Amino acid sequence: MQLRHFLGLALGILMVAPVSAQQLAGPASAIQVPQSLDQLLASGQQSPFSGSVPNGDIKPGVLELSVDDALSRGLKYNLGIVLSGQTTATARADRLKDLSNILPHLDGSLREAAVKANLQAEGFNFSIPGIKIGPGINFTNADARISLTENLFDLHAIQNLRAGNSKVKAAEFTFRSARETVTLAVAASYLLVISAESQVEAAEAELKTAEALQTLADDREKAGLTPNVDTLRARVEYQVRRQNLIEANNNLSKQRITLLRVLGLPVHQQIKLVTRAAYKPLPSIGEEEALKMALASRPDYLALEQQVKAAELMKKSAQAERIPALGVSGDYGAIGTHPGNAFATWTVGAGLRIPIFEGGKTEGNIREADAKLKQVRAQHDDMRGRIEQDVANAMLDVNAAAEQVEVAKTTLELAEQTLTESKDRFANGVTNNIEVIQAQEAMANAHQQYIGSLYAHNIAKVLLARALGTAEQTLRTVLGEDTTPVAAPVR
Repeated sequence: MQLRHFLGLALGILMVAPVSAQQLAGPASAIQVPQSLDQLLASGQQSPFSGSVPNGDIKPGVLELSVDDALSRGLKYNLGIVLSGQTTATARADRLKDLSNILPHLDGSLREAAVKANLQAEGFNFSIPGIKIGPGINFTNADARISLTENLFDLHAIQNLRAGNSKVKAAEFTFRSARETVTLAVAASYLLVISAESQVEAAEAELKTAEALQTLADDREKAGLTPNVDTLRARVEYQVRRQNLIEANNNLSKQRITLLRVLGLPVHQQIKLVTRAAYKPLPSIGEEEALKMALASRPDYLALEQQVKAAELMKKSAQAERIPALGVSGDYGAIGTHPGNAFATWTVGAGLRIPIFEGGKTEGNIREADAKLKQVRAQHDDMRGRIEQDVANAMLDVNAAAEQVEVAKTTLELAEQTLTESKDRFANGVTNNIEVIQAQEAMANAHQQYIGSLYAHNIAKVLLARALGTAEQTLRTVLGEDTTPVAAPVR
């Protein structure tokens, strides 16, 4: 697109640049919004949110997909949401382990034993007059017993459990953040397919215009009104438009595959997008109000708050290792040489563990926990600044993109008028077809700008909702259920 922008009048390179998602905004775009799903999610590395867990076989016919349908599937089968759900499950499992350290432990045992002991090896190397004692002895016993242990007071274990509760809450907020990211991935993929479809529609219309221009040039050459060079120029233009259409169709197929992967559908499933996401201005909101909303709603920020709380409790837990721990234990059962002569026995005991010197282990744990706490607090403070930046940038992009849509719409209307007048001038013999081809190139560029500005505006709205932490709730409202064509028709 940039090469075509600088050399727009050179007929041999018209529209040779690929029509890709990265070029939707056109060469003069001033809005620095992400132009592909990888840019939105992973900054050069494939993100799990661009993948999915495939579900089901190819359905016959064409599957119609609205924004609601796509979002529902993405929130169910996207790989990022699946992995995040397992992380939450792991946090809950760790909390159960911490809980087990302060709950009673009850064990049961049933034992039957036959023993032959060497008395001499055990120190019974003496004799009793009148009693013969051999070097060994055989005996049996049977024991059925229940044992109970309980930590009555262990502040270290209690603080660990409290920290585990905060970690679970943090994991739950992280899962909510993953849902927001899935919403962004679905919306971006959906919008890229819509933009690619609009590129195909525009390329088809431009090809028809080029075909009509070629027919007109042929007729005028046969009538002796124009030289052969006009016909050759028209044929070159027609071939370039054919190439552009091939590239647009190829790009559309790739964007559909990307969307299918995000949603967990087979890559060869035929789909039709029924939500066109036409231009729809966003209601205005103050930046201060938006920032307050983001700080109250952003799940990644709320997750960091819980991580700070968990880190504080882990430090207290490490410090509590210096505090004595009190526990009780006991058992009850029946024991005898065999089950028939067993009788009940029991033991009860209490213990106080007083840590005196553990080789620096406790101090090391405290310092490690303190370092982790400072790290998480720094991340929390940075996140607040990042949210403020995200909100400010997103609001600037939305406002600028809305203005860009209006400018692109006006440019497109003027390009249509220019092309119409140029065709009339050529048909009436006032000029050669260089003017018409230049007008057609300007028309194609205007279409690129208009389609790109619509994509930029819609994705900027989605990014603003993501910055506010309300993407999942507001996606349907932001994109709307509108069937207005995205691309304006080419005359």
